[in-house]
Amino acid sequence: MSANKQYDTIIVGAGHNGLVAANYLAKAGRKVLVLERRDRAGGQLAGEAFDGAAFDPLHAGGQLRPDIVRDLDLAKHGLATGKPAPYVSLLPDGRRLVLDTANEAATRESIRQFSANDAQRWPEFVAFMDRAAAFLDAAYRTPMPRLPHVTLAEGWPLAKLAWTLRRLGGKDMFRVIRMMSMSTVEFTEEWFESEELKAAIAAVGIHGFTLGSMSAGTGYTLMHNWLNRGGLAHRAGGSAQIANALVAALKANGGELRTATGVKRILVERSRAAGVQLENGEEIRAANVFSAADPRNTLLKLVGAPELPTEFVWHVQSIKMRGSLAKVHLRTDGSHGIPAGTLALAPTLKYLERAFDAAKYGELAQKPYLEVTTAGDVVSIHMQSAPYKLRGTNWNDAHAEVERIAIETLAEQFPSLKSSIREVRTLTPVDLEREYALTEGDLNHGQLILDQMFFMRPLPGWSNHATPIDGLYLCGNGVHGGAGISGAAGRNAATKVLAEKA
Repeated sequence: MSANKQYDTIIVGAGHNGLVAANYLAKAGRKVLVLERRDRAGGQLAGEAFDGAAFDPLHAGGQLRPDIVRDLDLAKHGLATGKPAPYVSLLPDGRRLVLDTANEAATRESIRQFSANDAQRWPEFVAFMDRAAAFLDAAYRTPMPRLPHVTLAEGWPLAKLAWTLRRLGGKDMFRVIRMMSMSTVEFTEEWFESEELKAAIAAVGIHGFTLGSMSAGTGYTLMHNWLNRGGLAHRAGGSAQIANALVAALKANGGELRTATGVKRILVERSRAAGVQLENGEEIRAANVFSAADPRNTLLKLVGAPELPTEFVWHVQSIKMRGSLAKVHLRTDGSHGIPAGTLALAPTLKYLERAFDAAKYGELAQKPYLEVTTAGDVVSIHMQSAPYKLRGTNWNDAHAEVERIAIETLAEQFPSLKSSIREVRTLTPVDLEREYALTEGDLNHGQLILDQMFFMRPLPGWSNHATPIDGLYLCGNGVHGGAGISGAAGRNAATKVLAEKA
């Protein structure tokens, strides 16, 4: 159908960032083709189903940045704003710490059972985190220059960002700067005294990352996850609707989408992208190619090392992926007894750190950090500390062990869970790599750590979506603004190219 058709841009991967970039380009009048290897669009947001019971396989929730929703008119295409939900810390003695940003009075009362001082300080903490997240949002929409050479045009947005930071006021400005390099242990200890509250907050800082609560930089990842979630809990509403709305908008804007269409390689002629070759041998030409795949897959597999500078290849090979999570989905008869909201099994800071220690040494944590959500009869368990590289075993043998640990650990809190289970589906880091093309099972296309953030993401000197191949741009989670569900990376890449070619 598209063999003889002319395109301005081909986008490899129909994940949320690829679809966001495609929509911005198509809305600006560009002829866009999106190619997706799987049989459905959405990437990490594509929904799955048991027999008649839909669920989100990788992300319990997500929300695109408000400006993206507005720019692309996604509400018209069925995207509803997710409602705030409670965040519940499950404690060994049967008590619950309920943190609900929509109900400050109830939250303070819940905190008061552990510390009256913490309950009094809670509103100040939430207000600060909201301001810190707003600054981070501004940072993510600011183009990062290719250091060390910064032009005046690149320096002006950075100057505006510095002014945004300064406008926080002296106290909050220094808090934000310090928070980025702190561990969540250090950060929460400056705010609160109760172990239960500190651990509940710290868990959000390490969610989705191969880090422990004592790891430097988890203050930054806490800020990042707070921004993407809009607080501690996932927003109710699920993530599949985001993908559906983006696909509907793309079609309305005149873009084209082809699923079940794998890209074998990106065509390069005289160090310039010329299009793609599909797995069936078909070649499709375009002036520009965007890749929403992770940087390693894009540059080392789809482009190939021979087309790239030697030192650049070495840097790409050095990107730290380190996936370490598994997803266990349970279809139940509805009698599981688990309430709605985001539930975390993270009773103490030491508990979180010990779970990370297991992953660090290639082992499955027997007492893992879990985050649990429900969608009707389906219970979804996010199990951290399930490392891609196992020591002394492999994922074929460890698959059943992940299910056992996750189910038995959660059943200690909800005794009726086991008898309610009718079907189980588990995704290990190896499954994530095979089914979703996520190198080492890393949802973030590269860990969001101190040496892989801002102008060092994905690589030092290459933070502006460009690559050594002219006309080839990165727009996935692995670039500045990416990691998690926000769409910022796709928006930024598209707006950069549109500005350059205006």
